[in-house]
Amino acid sequence: MSDHIEVKGPVASQGVNEKADSDGYQNSDVELPLDSRIETDLNVTENDLAEARELASGLTLEDIRPMMERVLLIHENDPNFPFSIIQKIQAFLGNESIFEHPEKHAVLIEEMKLEAALITVNSPYAEVRAVVDNHDDVNTPCGTIRAWVIGVGFSILLAFINQLFSIRQPAITVQANVAQLLAFPIGKAFEKLLPDVGFTLWGIRHSLNPGPFSRKEHMLITIMANVSWNYPYTNNIIWVQYLPAYFNQHYAGQFSYQILIALATNYIGYGMAGIIRRFLVYPSYCVWPASLVTIALNAAFHNERDTPVDSPFGRVFTISRIKFFGVTFAAMFVYFWFPNYIFTALSVFSWMTWISPNNVNLAAITGFYNGLGVNPWPTWDWNTLLFDQTDPLMIPFFSTFNKFVGAAIACCVIAALWYTNTYNTGYLPINSNRVFDNTGALYNVSNAVDERGLFDPAKYEAYSFPFLAAGNITIYLFFFAIYSAVISYAYLYHRHEIGMGFKNLMNSFRKDTGGRINQYQDVHNRLMSNYAEVPEWWYTIVLAVAIALGCAGIAHWETYTSPGVVFYGLALCALFVIPIGIVKAITGIEVTLNVLAEFIGGSFVAGNALAMNYFKSFGYVTCAHALLFSSDLKLAHYVKIPPRQTFIAQMMGTLVSTFVSVGVLNFQINKIPNVCTVSAPNRFTCPGINTFFTASVLWGTVGPIKVFGRGGIYTWLLVGFPIGFAVPIIVYYVNKRFKKTWIRQIHPVAIFYGGLSWAPYNLSYIWPAVPIAWFSWIFLKQRYLGFWSKYNFVLSASFSSAIAVAAIIIFFSLQWSEVELDWWGNSVTSQGCEGNACTLYTLGEGEYFGPRIGEFH
Repeated sequence: MSDHIEVKGPVASQGVNEKADSDGYQNSDVELPLDSRIETDLNVTENDLAEARELASGLTLEDIRPMMERVLLIHENDPNFPFSIIQKIQAFLGNESIFEHPEKHAVLIEEMKLEAALITVNSPYAEVRAVVDNHDDVNTPCGTIRAWVIGVGFSILLAFINQLFSIRQPAITVQANVAQLLAFPIGKAFEKLLPDVGFTLWGIRHSLNPGPFSRKEHMLITIMANVSWNYPYTNNIIWVQYLPAYFNQHYAGQFSYQILIALATNYIGYGMAGIIRRFLVYPSYCVWPASLVTIALNAAFHNERDTPVDSPFGRVFTISRIKFFGVTFAAMFVYFWFPNYIFTALSVFSWMTWISPNNVNLAAITGFYNGLGVNPWPTWDWNTLLFDQTDPLMIPFFSTFNKFVGAAIACCVIAALWYTNTYNTGYLPINSNRVFDNTGALYNVSNAVDERGLFDPAKYEAYSFPFLAAGNITIYLFFFAIYSAVISYAYLYHRHEIGMGFKNLMNSFRKDTGGRINQYQDVHNRLMSNYAEVPEWWYTIVLAVAIALGCAGIAHWETYTSPGVVFYGLALCALFVIPIGIVKAITGIEVTLNVLAEFIGGSFVAGNALAMNYFKSFGYVTCAHALLFSSDLKLAHYVKIPPRQTFIAQMMGTLVSTFVSVGVLNFQINKIPNVCTVSAPNRFTCPGINTFFTASVLWGTVGPIKVFGRGGIYTWLLVGFPIGFAVPIIVYYVNKRFKKTWIRQIHPVAIFYGGLSWAPYNLSYIWPAVPIAWFSWIFLKQRYLGFWSKYNFVLSASFSSAIAVAAIIIFFSLQWSEVELDWWGNSVTSQGCEGNACTLYTLGEGEYFGPRIGEFH
């Protein structure tokens, strides 16, 4: 954007003289004030700008030139950074006349000073400035006795509930946002009720009541809950090993074995997160959008400042964040009962299929459950939009829109495969994530394995090749593409930042440098430099111990697996964690390695499902945990929690929750009669465990080589790898050539991610987020920045929290005792092809499709 109003058309003819200044920009005699232009370009409020003026007055031309060079290097291809500012910086740095004759360019220089000052005293991103305080009080209580007590309490509670109900149909999950919500009244109660008594240790006084319950204490508790709410992934392996219906390996019931492998997978990820924090936590461009919602909720409880803001409703809003949270929380809490229980057709609003429920083509194209979900407005349920944790109020609009574009492309691919009956997909549901045999029935893995669960070639050849539905085929194509795309994307768009991270990491081992080397000098890094950093050797020890535990657990028991699988997981994570971490930190979407881990693991240990499970566990979970812990480190970074207290909180929360989860697992295995069978009490039928077992046997015994390798039906899907690698290169050089704003917003990894949203999800889950994200991130943010900054992320937090609390109450008060409302509004969603998936073609008696028996091996 130029530093003027460019006047065109009829207005220009009314005597407004246009002229070109020495900077090459079109000026008119009608100009916006400088501060107004800065506010528009950088999306800053008056308060942000006022804070920058003082610093700007002391900057010189020599000061701002290297600062702008650095900004351009890091943010030139950053879709979150205002493109108008990039253009101005390029004009500033590319015009030597500015430095030779600065008096002729006073306006542009003054603007650059203000922009340099803004970037120095605050974040360059409006979404971060909206919720993250750029000031800090080092004396604010954080790691207090009450914070540790409340944090450990929630770690125990969340681990217990989520492990216990993880095997129920449907499952119930209590996430960290519920703990964050409840921690505030509990912390305030401790503040009111506990006496100010304590002790002094190493010169620091520790009191039961050090004063008002602080935002740092609150966030420390939230971080402990965040690392605790999910049960160890290795518990899935224990289930399929121990139960007689699966592998029937009794040693898997030993607590020592269970805890070793659980601790190993959890702490390997944490050790990796500590090592890579200079790549994913310290850089300002690593925004971590999901963290902003958590901080917004924290700020709503603890921020006493209340600034009036203009609203799109024609009046000034003076309601505080906490009151706004309360009102919107209550509204969503009440409303969610309708789409979730009273009138579920509001959630599954596939109204076109109600016209003719048994119309195969109508259901295939527009269906919510068993179709492609092509529907102009398919849901009135906010929770539907959160199916992959990408809240449209949370992640940037470019990310939401790119995801939709990718999903739309995948939709066309799926429809083409199904309607042309490519690879016999017409005999199967169009958008299923299940695996089928040659009669269209679900694949029965027991027909392809022996009594030990190992692959039996004779039984397999007499049974069937495993077939995938059109939606599932497309997912694998996009998975293969996204893995190679993330590598080429990271190199082209972020090689400078990655190089900076390696330099910073190397410098951290030198004795003559500080802990947070002067590579990162944004305001939050400067504020965090007041606290002692966590030494690299702390994380190295955690990583080494976790590796030892994993090797011991695999080697000591009869797992039919080499301890080398632990190092395989580390190698896979080391290759991908920085690229996919950068993508998640910028876009809010996460590329998971589960398919790649299955693909590689199943190829290495073909015929051994248990070994493949360990390949998948260490290959996928290591990276997933590293990103989860990195996100929490960014939370602590934003809120200015001392790094060593964050380290202790994550270590303690993970340790406590792991022991609790494994203890509950033993109770489930030994004390619940007929667990994981149709006769199990309280619906403890283990649907997730059944799916895990099917996937492990299918890809670990039949193996990806037979499915995707030479001679396999789906070999052509491997073309995804070169396509994925090439697309970011094409987009990068097209952007370099044409330099258009809309091209700069194309994110190839986000597009491929959209293609992963299928089977069983579809466009009905993805499309509704697009207009909402546009309204928030484009309309409100550009026109009512103060209003957007104050309320956007608070609204996201209130809706998510209300849904979580309402779902828990509905579950325990009604669904647990199977109290149902039987009426049209709840039954219409499962009529016809929406209730039972229809296929394009059907088989006659005794017929089957695909290769003839004996022709596949």
